[in-house]
Amino acid sequence: MDIVFNWSGGKDSALALYKLRKEDNHNICYLLTTLNAEFKRISMHGVRLELLQQQAKSIGIPLIECYLPEKANCDDYNKMMRETLIQLMVEGIHYSAFGDIFLEDLKLYRENQLEKIGIKAIFPLWKRDTKEVAMEFIGLGFKSIITCVNSAYLDKSFVGRTFDHQFLEDLPLNVDPCGENGEFHSFVVDGPIFNSPIQCTLGDIVYKSYPLTEKEQSENGFWFIDLVKKNIFFYLPINVV
Repeated sequence: MDIVFNWSGGKDSALALYKLRKEDNHNICYLLTTLNAEFKRISMHGVRLELLQQQAKSIGIPLIECYLPEKANCDDYNKMMRETLIQLMVEGIHYSAFGDIFLEDLKLYRENQLEKIGIKAIFPLWKRDTKEVAMEFIGLGFKSIITCVNSAYLDKSFVGRTFDHQFLEDLPLNVDPCGENGEFHSFVVDGPIFNSPIQCTLGDIVYKSYPLTEKEQSENGFWFIDLVKKNIFFYLPINVV
C-alpha cells in the first residue's frame, strides 16, 4: 500500500507515522507539508522550512513542499491539494494518511475531498484516548517542543516548553492533552523515527492575532516561538610534530 503522509512536523504526525511504519504492508512514499509561501514556515506551527527539511532527511522519506499564500482560503487549499494528489496518483499512490484523533468534522472533510479524486484517507490514531496517545508518545522516547499556543487557552509561558509529563500536568483542565482542539502545536526533534536528532535552539517569542471567524467572540491570537537551526562546528585536532 503506497501512502503519502500529511506531515505537520508535530507530535501527532510523528506517532501516526511511527505506527504506520511498524506495519509491513504500508509504504510511506512521501511526506507532504503545507507552508506559508511568504515566510517559508509550516502552516500554523510557524516552524522554518530548513528545520522541516532536516526532519525529512533524518526520517529518510522524501518531502513534498506545498506553498499557500499568506491569506489563503479553503478553496486555495483544496485546489493545491487536489493538483498535488492527482500527480501522486500517477505514481500509484492511492492512500493519504493523517495524524487526526477525534475531530469528526475534519475527518469527514478530508474523506470527502479525497473521495472526489479516488484517494482513501487513513487515520492511525483515530478515536484513541488523547491522554493515552500523549503518554505513549513520551514513553517511546519522542521529544517535542511546543512552538505555538492559542492565547484563548494557554498563556505565553507554555510556548517553547518540552512536551513531557510536567507539561501535561500543568495544562488547564479545559485543554486537551494532545491539543486536538488547536490549543497548541509542536515540533518533534527526536524519537524512534529519526536517524539523528534535529538540531535547533529557541529563539524569539512573538504574538500574532488573526481576524475573528463568525463563531469566535474574542480575539483570535497565538504565541509563537522561533526555532533556529543550530550550527555545529567540528574542530579537527592539530598534530604537533
